[in-house]
Amino acid sequence: MTRPSLVRILIGAGVLGALALFLATLDYPWNWWVPWRYRSLFLWGFVNTMLVSVGAICMGFIIGVVGGLARVSNNVVTRTLAGYYVELFRGTPLLVQIYIFYFCLAAVIRYDNPMVIGMVTLAFFSGAYITEMVRAGIESVDPGQVEAAKSTGLNERQTMRYVIFPQAFRRIIPPVTGQFVSLIKDSSLLSVISVRELTKASEVVNATTYKTFEAYLPLAVLYLVLTYPLSYITQRLEQKLNNGHQ
Repeated sequence: MTRPSLVRILIGAGVLGALALFLATLDYPWNWWVPWRYRSLFLWGFVNTMLVSVGAICMGFIIGVVGGLARVSNNVVTRTLAGYYVELFRGTPLLVQIYIFYFCLAAVIRYDNPMVIGMVTLAFFSGAYITEMVRAGIESVDPGQVEAAKSTGLNERQTMRYVIFPQAFRRIIPPVTGQFVSLIKDSSLLSVISVRELTKASEVVNATTYKTFEAYLPLAVLYLVLTYPLSYITQRLEQKLNNGHQ
């Protein structure tokens, strides 16, 4: 085990110990049988959060790549539409977007599946941020490489496919992964349209038992279980990329 890893483990253990001591000092009738009694509710919430997050991540990434390419397109109409999309979804709160997608757009097309609607909303929301990451990644590539590629006979599309985008993709991996972590946490807002994800499960447990700590502390732990692997992957990717540049 490396020294930085040992330091992180010791600090984490210290934080958990301090938290446990703080909770022990509270004048509160703890009952940890509550989350165990409602374990199936938490389990289904965990599964639904996973499904919504994975679906939104996949769709959001596709939307972001297409949007990013549109943002650097030579076509004025395509570039302008992509810009409006980014400003619209980045400039309005996610909660408002969820309401509009569910109560307005879904009502117009007469579709009532909160889980799918929530997944699509998260995809478009995260796709707007990924669009800008892709655009920044493409524009960060040295213009001299573009000229060199064209001088070898590659056309514009081939230059983007074989020269520019592979380099841009390598550079946007860490921020895009970080956006995926944020997306998983943002999925908690889907409880407002009755998606049976983790936050909704905790709300039901709290409303049924009036045990707030027992309902929401497992919620925090389960979100950490979902987000920590992605956070760890992001850190490892950043270290690998930094080592590659040295």
